[in-house]
Amino acid sequence: MSDSKRLIDNLRVDPGSSPHLAKRDPDARIGAPDKDEGLAHLTALVERLALLHNRLFAEATRSVLLVLQGMDTAGKDGTIRHVLTGVNPQGCRIASFREPTSAELAHDYLWRVHAACPARGELVIFNRSHYEDVVAVRVRELAPRHVWQRRYQHIREFERLLTDEGTSVVKVFLHLSREEQRVRLQERVDNPEKRWKFRAGDLDDRARWDDFVAAYEDALRETSTDWAPWYVVPADHNWSRNLAVAEILVDALERLDPRLPDPEPESERLVIS
Repeated sequence: MSDSKRLIDNLRVDPGSSPHLAKRDPDARIGAPDKDEGLAHLTALVERLALLHNRLFAEATRSVLLVLQGMDTAGKDGTIRHVLTGVNPQGCRIASFREPTSAELAHDYLWRVHAACPARGELVIFNRSHYEDVVAVRVRELAPRHVWQRRYQHIREFERLLTDEGTSVVKVFLHLSREEQRVRLQERVDNPEKRWKFRAGDLDDRARWDDFVAAYEDALRETSTDWAPWYVVPADHNWSRNLAVAEILVDALERLDPRLPDPEPESERLVIS
């Protein structure tokens, strides 16, 4: 087994199993022995990802959905910026789900999510996702237990539908430590260029840290499936986090093995004057 396959297997949450978040070290440096080697490997993976994504876009028969979840400051934006820097923007989209609008509230909770899913040939990244409806909704008591609890089955079946229709669903939980979150929140407060990101509600959620961990523990256990498994990526070190996500995404695309369409007849021998 290759090192990358072993890394991916170690990060995967086996279907029906607990992710055991308390036993997973968010400070772990994985994928390379040191930062310099890790960044060099990341550069190669970004180039490979760009090539595979171009083929996926050209093939235009299947798609990939990357779901990124994690505590506040876990690095969802940074992951997107560093891992997807080389992909063709024509075939890549980012969707973020905030407080639902009145129009969205008039429909079921997955209505807006399904509308944002990738078209054939696209790679779409959910920066937060439908999992807010079983995590944040639960912790903030925005819906009663019987409502959010039945959503695990909805989500499993929804992701099975996407998979059956040609979308590979890649789900990554960015596993951050409470201490590292404190450091990053303080940096937001202290840095004038980052202060705009800070919200008073960040501290309210931080005070409910254990509740959020428990909600994620249940969500990952209930929705890691054969067709859409979860991967838990240590997120205290940005370079290692980015490297692990790139490994997972490249592996997903390589398993799809997208192919370029056949060229037009005689085009290989065409000489353009």
